[in-house]
Amino acid sequence: MILLPKNKQLILFDGVCNLCNSSVQYVIKHDKNNVFMFAPLQGEAGRTIIEKFNLDTSQTDSILLYSEEKGLKIKSTAALAIATKLGFPRNLLSVFFIVPSLIRNLVYDYIAKNRYKWYGKQNECMIPTEKLKSKFLN
Repeated sequence: MILLPKNKQLILFDGVCNLCNSSVQYVIKHDKNNVFMFAPLQGEAGRTIIEKFNLDTSQTDSILLYSEEKGLKIKSTAALAIATKLGFPRNLLSVFFIVPSLIRNLVYDYIAKNRYKWYGKQNECMIPTEKLKSKFLN
């Protein structure tokens, strides 16, 4: 069971992916309304969501957005939904919702498939600083 504070959304990310970790840092920096919490897919919260929604991790392994009210968003839909909450000009990316998810996800999957090759990989999940620990679930 995931216990999220009211009105929070949980971003689940690949904790060993350098691109994903950089993206998390970017979201933290621009999350002016403190909407998001974070958890690595490899952690307990990640495993709980994967099991709850019966996800095939070979098909969806890079970013998920979960909230009690809105359920689960994956791939490009998750990324765009996150961007809409980050204020101007990032929220302008919501215009890409007009592109069918099949097409958006082809681009997303291509980047996700190559992310380790292009951006590298860590041996273990990112450990948040003391200042950021309250934003992370394990």
